[in-house]
Amino acid sequence: MVPPVPPSAPTPVPFVDLHLTDDLDDVRQAIERVVASGWFVLGPEVEAFEAEFAAASGAPYAVGVANGTDAISLLLRAADIGPGDEVLVPGLTAAFTALAVTMTGATPVFVDVDAERLTMDPARAAEAVTSRTRAIVPVHLYGRVADMTPLQSVAERHGLVLIEDCCQAHLARYEGQPVGTTGLGGAFSFYPTKNLGALGDGGAIVTASRTVADRIRRLRNGGQAVRNTHEEAGINSRLDELQAAILRARLPRLEEWTARRRALAAVYRTHLPAGVLGGARERAGDVHHLFPIRVPRRHVVQAHLAAQDIQTLVHYPVAMPDQPAFRSARGSCPVARRAAGDVLSLPLHPYLSDAVAMRVCSVVAGAVAVAGEPT
Repeated sequence: MVPPVPPSAPTPVPFVDLHLTDDLDDVRQAIERVVASGWFVLGPEVEAFEAEFAAASGAPYAVGVANGTDAISLLLRAADIGPGDEVLVPGLTAAFTALAVTMTGATPVFVDVDAERLTMDPARAAEAVTSRTRAIVPVHLYGRVADMTPLQSVAERHGLVLIEDCCQAHLARYEGQPVGTTGLGGAFSFYPTKNLGALGDGGAIVTASRTVADRIRRLRNGGQAVRNTHEEAGINSRLDELQAAILRARLPRLEEWTARRRALAAVYRTHLPAGVLGGARERAGDVHHLFPIRVPRRHVVQAHLAAQDIQTLVHYPVAMPDQPAFRSARGSCPVARRAAGDVLSLPLHPYLSDAVAMRVCSVVAGAVAVAGEPT
């Protein structure tokens, strides 16, 4: 008697796929070009990438730096923000947003987020302003654009600097305006998992101000405008030639990759159980760096998905006021705290197929049924 054939295991679904595919040859050529040049830091590749990224981002100037955290911090320093100053930061974000504030000597103040889109709530921002507040740093979290018009109104009403954390929002737009172009400038990250990722770390600022761009070029290089003359106490935050060349090779595909992310998000929004979407309103300019859902008993849902070989992650499990590093900062953020307890990010990257996304939707539906219907 022939034994029964055991059912095949489900095909694994990684959270993200960082393997180079259609851009492999271009990236290899970019690397070889830099190696052959013998120039590895702050050279022609960085200058070319800065011009190309500025054009893609709809900004007059871009300055490459070592990472997205430095990009935020350097923008704050360019606005002369430092010890004794307060900076408003959303209560739900990567901790690096707030860490960038502390790097300047300023104090982060946490502002609660909108219950649906989980970006900074403008009304709560207005309530958080004090005589020490100098800046607002909204985050375009998950690639969802923050509500910039009312936030800009708060900034203008109180004479505050507005700096955008665009580290998860390459090519995003708010009501047609590119992110990073509303206030003093925008900070971008090119960490490998980002919508435009390097093969290592990297970052950039964009700004409409030549004065700001020139100062950040000086600050990123130890405060030097002229070699060996340090006009101020800068830092070492230089985008290297290899990463700049790699980003130049990948940048022309960013529009296509963004369109694919939007298509996958549409699949998720159409086929996931309505309750897990958290009622999040979608804006036309969102770029879906991540696709978070809201689920009860998250550990049960995540374990159910893992049993089907579907990898998920949590962005972010600890609200900013609850991070030990920020014990002394003010801001209660109950909405952010609730979200930190039930958000779960599903796989989403340009090489994910519709069929796999549909499978994820089906497994999520089963997992939610096991965990209990969302309220």
